[in-house]
Amino acid sequence: MVDFKNILESFAGVAAVLAVDLTVEHGDDRYRVIDGNYAYKRTVVQSLDEFEKDVPYTRYIPKAANFEALCESVANTGKPVHSYFDIELYNSWMEVFYLPLASDDPNRKYILFSYEMNPKADIDKLADISSETATNVLKTCLKLRETVDFRESMQSVIKDIRRQCGSERCSILLTDYENREYSLLCEDYNPDDPNQRPLDSFLTEEFYAVIDTWPRLINKSNCFTITNVKDMEEAHKIAPEWIDSLRFAGVETLVIYPLRSDNKTIGYIWAGNFPVEKTLMIKETLGVTAFILSAEIANEQNVRKMKIMSYTDLLTGVYNRNAMNNRISEDVNGTRLIKKPFGVFFIDVNGLKTINDTQGHLAGDNLLKDVALTLKELEGDNIEIYRVGGDEFLIITPLTSPAEFLKLEEELKSKCELPNRAHFAVGSCHSDENDDVRKAMQKADARMYEVKEEYYSRHPEYEWHNKPV
Repeated sequence: MVDFKNILESFAGVAAVLAVDLTVEHGDDRYRVIDGNYAYKRTVVQSLDEFEKDVPYTRYIPKAANFEALCESVANTGKPVHSYFDIELYNSWMEVFYLPLASDDPNRKYILFSYEMNPKADIDKLADISSETATNVLKTCLKLRETVDFRESMQSVIKDIRRQCGSERCSILLTDYENREYSLLCEDYNPDDPNQRPLDSFLTEEFYAVIDTWPRLINKSNCFTITNVKDMEEAHKIAPEWIDSLRFAGVETLVIYPLRSDNKTIGYIWAGNFPVEKTLMIKETLGVTAFILSAEIANEQNVRKMKIMSYTDLLTGVYNRNAMNNRISEDVNGTRLIKKPFGVFFIDVNGLKTINDTQGHLAGDNLLKDVALTLKELEGDNIEIYRVGGDEFLIITPLTSPAEFLKLEEELKSKCELPNRAHFAVGSCHSDENDDVRKAMQKADARMYEVKEEYYSRHPEYEWHNKPV
């Protein structure tokens, strides 16, 4: 065996000599650690006595398909590979170098492997990419600013990425592993390929089991690649559900990258069915693009969450007074009309002050949540529910006929004094009576107070808080 000691000792940083054993078709034994310098050994063993030469690489690091793919690339082409990526396993950014070494052994291809890790991304290193990739990534950044509609921008971006990769399909799927939810953000595919179908046709409840396999495949690395039948077979051992679905969809080559933000995976971007010779370019393109898109998507999600919070009553989960004011303003100024015919309902919780005073505010909060639950259970497609005050709710129902309006009114009245449930008063007005939403609200409010007065006359045990004079 060739002695690489002098080469390794000349490196101040982490360095090891690897070998691709051509006599082994696949498996861990094909990729071996021949030797390492002092810095490398200190990263993989606790005691230098534990280090062994010429062993499968999985002796020192977890199995990583991307690591194997890069070794194969250098062994097959005889060209060096440089890459910079976010690696979840070490929660760091890793810069790696794979350099082909001369070999007098026809059954082995030797590679000098070196890397450096940092906890944060180095933008200069991230930008050290080919001119082709740089141009592609710049176009992606510009596409993101073409329109204020985020989904429209992302659709334009994914279409460009598919064209750059020369792939039959390119998609971005968003994931929420905490809540076990997922959604398709955007996709683009070759419409002339009969094997290509909208991803929505695969996105059933059972598909989450497929998504659950992706972390196992990527295995805390930066990506996962399939370029041949052997890769597909190895992947099938880990994630048979997904590989079966890929085969069914006619996918033969694939590169998938996780989208990560704040040390969490928030989605995936992938390209499928591309020319194998473009694999490294595609990985470079998707790697940098994933870094940019992760930040954009996370920012969009945070903005959306803040908007939801600013419009949502945190106790009951319905819209708050701020949302109602904006809704009425939009109707008045014509930016988002409440479509006619519409209905308006005012609902006021009965006995809330007495419950708060005698049983505590937690019991009062439960009363409010119970009323909100009743309102959410109403049957209808166009129901907007707002909590507009301490004990008061408003419902607006656009595109509601008089018959539908009466049905909702009857449903509310049938539930307003159920035993062991919160009691409430209801007042209503339909646009046939007054098509100015503000005046319709005034009529509904006045009618609600008439109902409330009648209720308190029957229930003197409850104090009427804020009774109109």
